[in-house]
Amino acid sequence: MAGHSQFKNIMHRKGKQDAVRSKLFSKLAREITVSAKLGLPDPNMNARLRAAILAARAENMPKDNIERAIKKASGADTENYEEIRYEGYGPGGVAVIVEALTDNRNRTASEVRSYFTKSGGNLAETGAVSFMFDRVGAVEYDAAKADADAMMEAAIEAGADDVSSSEDGHEVICAAESLFEVQKALEAKFGEPRKASLIWRPQNTIAVDDETGEKLLRLVENLEDNDDVQTVTANFELSDALIAKMSA
Repeated sequence: MAGHSQFKNIMHRKGKQDAVRSKLFSKLAREITVSAKLGLPDPNMNARLRAAILAARAENMPKDNIERAIKKASGADTENYEEIRYEGYGPGGVAVIVEALTDNRNRTASEVRSYFTKSGGNLAETGAVSFMFDRVGAVEYDAAKADADAMMEAAIEAGADDVSSSEDGHEVICAAESLFEVQKALEAKFGEPRKASLIWRPQNTIAVDDETGEKLLRLVENLEDNDDVQTVTANFELSDALIAKMSA
């Protein structure tokens, strides 16, 4: 996902501090609870819950935390979270999509707007930038699970549309409505993936200079640091020099 995945790689290389990990666990737990509440509490019967649990496991979230988040969905005191998508433009005219789960729409909107404004960008209407992205399913495997040819062959058999393989792993792309079926078919060959989710995939990316790239990284970092924000996607590409600098 261009800028977003590059940003993720930078943050993973830097490693997670305890405070950051705690915040991440809270977000993962919120998604698990909402997913279980919207459907059945059984991941085998609820594709969104299954994806949420996979995401939690990928971050080494303790099993007890996962089970507690599922049970919370059936509790009478569970907060009612609303799913909201924000769209806007970051520095350099880069398109940004922010997905949030919030119990206070006004608070979240105000905070998200302030991040865009401080970065030199602006929040726009829903639909302003999402047309520049495709909503697709993505299934990720570690590189060691299979070579590129084997993954490509299995993905085609499963009905996927595209595969990108690198030293970081394999990303299988499919139609949004086919995600569960493609995931199941791949699991039969390679076991459980490290991640399976619906994503916003940019149709084109914008190469930005290093100064703009640093501003964009700060914007993404500020957004992701917000408790209500679940995902941030943008259509920019960073230079190799900036990636090396930020990863050091």
